[in-house]
Amino acid sequence: MEAIARGENRLLLVMATGTGKTYTAFQIIWRLWKSGAKKRILFLVDRNILADQTKTNDFKPFGTAMTKITNRTVDKSFEIYLCLYQAVTGTEEERNIYKQFSREFFDLVIVDECHRGSAADDAAWRQVLEYFTTATQIGLTATPKETKDVSNIEYFGEPIYTYSLRQGIADGFLAPYKVVRLGLDKDLDGWRPEDGQTDKFGQVIEDREYNDRDFDRNLILEKRTAVVAAKITEFLRATDRFAKTIVFCENIDHAERMRQALVNANADLSAANPRYVMRITGDNDEGKRQLDNFIDPESAYPVIACTSQLMSTGVDAQTCRLIVLDKRIGSMTEFKQIIGRGTRINEDYDKLFFTIMDFKRATALFADPAFDGDPVQIYEPGDEESVVPPDEPPVTDDGLRDDGPPYRLDGPGPGPDGPAGPPPTRYYVDNVEVRVATERVQYLDEHGKLITESLKDYSRKTVRKAYASLDQFLTVWHDADKKQAILTELAVQGVFFDELAEQVGRDYDAFDLVCHVAFDAPPLTRQERADRVKKRDVFAKYGDKARAVLDALLQKYADSGLKSVESLEILKVDPLTAHGTPMEIVKLFGGRDGYLAAVRDLETALYQHAA
Repeated sequence: MEAIARGENRLLLVMATGTGKTYTAFQIIWRLWKSGAKKRILFLVDRNILADQTKTNDFKPFGTAMTKITNRTVDKSFEIYLCLYQAVTGTEEERNIYKQFSREFFDLVIVDECHRGSAADDAAWRQVLEYFTTATQIGLTATPKETKDVSNIEYFGEPIYTYSLRQGIADGFLAPYKVVRLGLDKDLDGWRPEDGQTDKFGQVIEDREYNDRDFDRNLILEKRTAVVAAKITEFLRATDRFAKTIVFCENIDHAERMRQALVNANADLSAANPRYVMRITGDNDEGKRQLDNFIDPESAYPVIACTSQLMSTGVDAQTCRLIVLDKRIGSMTEFKQIIGRGTRINEDYDKLFFTIMDFKRATALFADPAFDGDPVQIYEPGDEESVVPPDEPPVTDDGLRDDGPPYRLDGPGPGPDGPAGPPPTRYYVDNVEVRVATERVQYLDEHGKLITESLKDYSRKTVRKAYASLDQFLTVWHDADKKQAILTELAVQGVFFDELAEQVGRDYDAFDLVCHVAFDAPPLTRQERADRVKKRDVFAKYGDKARAVLDALLQKYADSGLKSVESLEILKVDPLTAHGTPMEIVKLFGGRDGYLAAVRDLETALYQHAA
């Protein structure tokens, strides 16, 4: 706002995925619009789902003053316009849609995900910006694209504000993550066919050494796909089989084979609902129709989405808990966008962290200084060098780009820019064993770096930085009105309670996990704590019906932990429903305040003489 007041008309905001770029845009537009400083505003996006999400969610207060340009038609009676670039640009004969507006029609143009197209001098998006050159223009991106010939900064100027992924995690706005990195033997060692060896279609395989640059592009080891699917399934079975998961594959053909392998590995859930695993790629209309359901926290299905490029940007998957990387990623821009699919926090659905399962060593990019560095122009090609920067995502070796259709196995297929000749020979090998050779888990420390020490050691250090001693922790714990808030804060700092429970014991309360791992206190199971409270008969002051409710709460604690006890939502599920409606139960304690006081009494009793 201050920059606009100074008369600056080209502005760039760099904000990590999940830190609220669209909401920030709404606040800027709202203030300028309500004050009359900017009367007509154009908000440009590159995906239809982004326009719909924006209109329905963050921009909803604009109401009837807002419209979305559809069917390539223009109505000049609105003040706030949402639009896909594709809706105003297109083929030569259609490319004048935006010119139905006068050059001075818009006072403000905001470009979402501006790294995707507006940075290039000859991009169609850039033509729209240059047409409305009198308007104030703001670019929004998490990953500014900077080369000699493709530059956000050259067009918009240096960012006036930058908020990084590391800052977002440290401030608690973005979910921390752990990385499970797996090395498959054929990826690490390569594979060479025997003399005259044929694939399953009878093609003689070219004699050379194949490596992970070839796999799932021009050489398909079908058992490799099965091993990856098995490891994904193993992880979900050990954690939550209904955790939203995105599997990033090399191309559409790979995504379809991965979908089938995951269906085979999860035959029970796939039979119960065929949407358990789906391929969501640009050529798959059925999958694209399910994208809204995948990102909807209230929709259980689809659970696992296999994709190549379609979901790498702009998909607001708030409850995504697992991101699987089974593709080579050479672009820092693409890597940041993919990781951003998991960084959303949703406390209502207990999404406080996520896991990255990496089969292609793509997470080595976390160690690159450019991962969370300042956006600067770093590529200066020489006279004989390509204008395409080294980290620009290349067209894959088999010609598959973004969401284009896969090659047919029986003949020529489309190239990156239209019809082309026969694709390179692709071999399908179904009789070569593949196994996991290495596996390690890494966690994010407070500086945003991945560490490889054990989860117990890392958790101990993290807790002890917040609480110098067991006595200090117990004092804070007993004084807190809501104990869950303390656990949530530790989770944001990277203490993964579910994983700790896997290592220490799933029957322990998060409180006991902290005391045991950080301060070596002997833990008690939740059932043992509940039994101690029952033996002491600490609820004698309450009536019979109220005591029955407290006994039911104790059992819920023993079954599922502290969080369920502190939530009023617990009154809507069995066995609490047997004691009346939530309103009736609360009345047993003299009202809401009395009920909450009883819950605090219950917690005091649970942790009395703790540790």
